[in-house]
Amino acid sequence: MKIDNAVVLVTGANRGIGLAFTRELLARGARKVYAGARDPASVTQPGVVPIRLDVTQPEDVAAAVALAGDVTLVINNAGIGTPGGFLAEDSEELARRQFETNFYGVLRVSKAFAPVLASHGGGAFLNVLSVASWMNGGLLASYAASKSAAWSLTNALRHELLAQKTQVLALHMAFVDTDLVRGIDAPKTSPEEIVKLALDGLEAGLDEVLGDERTRLAKQGLTAATPAYLPQRG
Repeated sequence: MKIDNAVVLVTGANRGIGLAFTRELLARGARKVYAGARDPASVTQPGVVPIRLDVTQPEDVAAAVALAGDVTLVINNAGIGTPGGFLAEDSEELARRQFETNFYGVLRVSKAFAPVLASHGGGAFLNVLSVASWMNGGLLASYAASKSAAWSLTNALRHELLAQKTQVLALHMAFVDTDLVRGIDAPKTSPEEIVKLALDGLEAGLDEVLGDERTRLAKQGLTAATPAYLPQRG
């Protein structure tokens, strides 16, 4: 999938990783970039087409398809995260809210735009996931579970969309310097660095991009004697 002359939809495009995607896409020669956000007035990046898109609302997704029928690349970036473990009093409410955006939102957008991509020769989906897709330490319990579900969805879409020649890329990374993890004291990668790696991988035809060293080590650790997703007892 080449970015030059592509027509791209980015969900959650008003800040953080989504904003970084819009900037890099324009810099690489994308012909048009639709910037989806719950409030299109919050999209301030010059050169993009702001559209109202709350991925939890089916009517917004349907309207986006009607408006953006020329799309050749969909970046499923919209996501939310709230700290807390599964044993917290409000864990069920938090889980439902995060799954609605992080899993069902990706599913809803992917189902709606798959025929659009097929009509343009296949195109691509790029799904923004997380190192938390593979492990859950309880700090962001529901967020991690929703990203695990989104990873499984991404893997299934790769098979289901093979016949229509749609590339499906999974982007995994640890902490990125955005509002989502502003209060977490840990090493963070810049959104710009993550986005460049993701688009390089997309153009190279990859199925998966691991955005930082922590994520690469975590992936290797999944098959260790004590797998990385288990407590590492001293």
